[in-house]
Amino acid sequence: MAIDPKLLEILVCPLTKGPLVISSDKTELISWSARLAYPIRDGIPVMLVDEARELRVDEERNT
Repeated sequence: MAIDPKLLEILVCPLTKGPLVISSDKTELISWSARLAYPIRDGIPVMLVDEARELRVDEERNT
């Protein structure tokens, strides 16, 4: 299930209020400024910092 592009335009990182990008496999929304990846479950972004995973140092901006 894909995220509506209009929704992606208005969503921001809850921690930094910065922009988000969708991961290449479309399972996470990435906040590069916070170095967090928010999961997408059943097509719904889970925008909770406690649910986000920290990005590894070796993860690149290839989204």
